[in-house]
Amino acid sequence: MDKTRGTDKGMDRRTFIKVAGMTGLGLTATTFGVPTLLRAKPKTIKIGSIQPATGPLAVIGQAQRKGNQLAVDLINSRGGIRSLGGAKLELLLGDSESKPEVGRSEADRLIREGAAVLVGPFQSGVAMAIATLAEQRGVPFVMDVAALDAITQKGYKHVFRVFITARGLVGGAIKYYKMVTESTGVIPKRAVVTNTADPFGKGMSGGFLKAMEKSGLPVKIVERIQYPLGIQDLSAEVAKIKAAKPDILFPVSRIGDSVILVRELYKQKVPLMGIFGPGSPGWYEPEFVKDVGKLALYVMTNVPWINPLSPVYQKANAAWQKKYGGYLDTNSAYAYTGILVVADALERAGSTDTDKILAALKQTNFKDHPVVGGPVRFDEKGDNTGAMTALVQVQPDPDPLKRVKVVLPKEFAQSDKIVFPAPQLWER
Repeated sequence: MDKTRGTDKGMDRRTFIKVAGMTGLGLTATTFGVPTLLRAKPKTIKIGSIQPATGPLAVIGQAQRKGNQLAVDLINSRGGIRSLGGAKLELLLGDSESKPEVGRSEADRLIREGAAVLVGPFQSGVAMAIATLAEQRGVPFVMDVAALDAITQKGYKHVFRVFITARGLVGGAIKYYKMVTESTGVIPKRAVVTNTADPFGKGMSGGFLKAMEKSGLPVKIVERIQYPLGIQDLSAEVAKIKAAKPDILFPVSRIGDSVILVRELYKQKVPLMGIFGPGSPGWYEPEFVKDVGKLALYVMTNVPWINPLSPVYQKANAAWQKKYGGYLDTNSAYAYTGILVVADALERAGSTDTDKILAALKQTNFKDHPVVGGPVRFDEKGDNTGAMTALVQVQPDPDPLKRVKVVLPKEFAQSDKIVFPAPQLWER
């Protein structure tokens, strides 16, 4: 009797079943003598990153991308997502061009290309457009930077925010402004508010104006001046500021108009006790500090900020310096944090199934991040309850990269001195 009948290559039925079963478990054999283990390559998990990489916010958007990528590199260098067999993260890149409709179409493209989660996008208007899409497509969306409260007030189930809300920003601004005036004994009487006329600029400054009215602080807002995002000439607006004779300026801006604004204030010799940003970028980025030199000194900004005393920040900053030069600023640090939060959720989910990722995100309690604030935890709207701001001031330092210093709160402070009032721009 032919003992090989019914099997391949002389393998008996028992051996065949054994090998077939092993194959089904991810094992195969080069010979049927001693099976050889071939480990299946872990699946790559794609994360869609939509940032304003071109257009008026390109400097910030490109840095945001780098922050996303730096965190992806960190996770992959540590072995990937262990609960998924060491699956590596892959960043898919989208460019919003600072336009909501483009941001939405880019997010849609990344979803079609396999993104399991979306991160980004810096601008609230773009975030709103992507949030709507994410909800429709059923894809988790973790906003690393975008503050407009309304984004998370629509009952979305797929949207989470690592960044602070505009309401939180405003609260920090009022708190720190009061602390500065009380501690220095310098009380401005008149103020002007300026803002970019995009959704964030209008929402942030509008909320700040309302909060100032309710605060009882002895400063009168005598003028509010708005201008388009991406404006190239602010001479007319600065003339209005000068005519209003403010003691202090509260700008809600971006880096491009901040540079133009402070140079025009210098050119027109507008006397001010100081510039106090209630909560916007533009006044602390390395490019701003480097570009305007002494004109940047003594600007104060209330901002979600890096925690320079944190070992997590120090390691991330060292990696940033090695790879990109400069230092890991707050926008990039939040982009970095956004990816860490996603990776933490994937690790606990042990799956790329949307429902399991969402369930893990809702249970987030992430402490090992590089920014000021408590653990990242999401409330029922998807907002981070641990988010908070710091007050930073640009102060003299031989190294331009070390000029932006935390002055409040004390637990995170790098400098115990707040310079207010500031020397006039043309007297430095």
